[in-house]
Amino acid sequence: MKINEIKDMGKEDLDRRLDELKKELMKVNAQRATKSSMKNPGQLKSIKKTIARLLTIKKQKTSEVIKKHG
Repeated sequence: MKINEIKDMGKEDLDRRLDELKKELMKVNAQRATKSSMKNPGQLKSIKKTIARLLTIKKQKTSEVIKKHG
């Protein structure tokens, strides 16, 4: 996901996408742990980066809301 796509998402969308990615990450980690053949070895890194981006934007949006109301 691109950073601009993430910034346009609402809080509910961010939470939903985070849940999806965390489930996918667990599945990929399980494949890696059992040494089964992974279709895309770079997928693990990509998922982790996207989760980090989502968490960063979520934190930024939360701090913006606090600054407006505080």
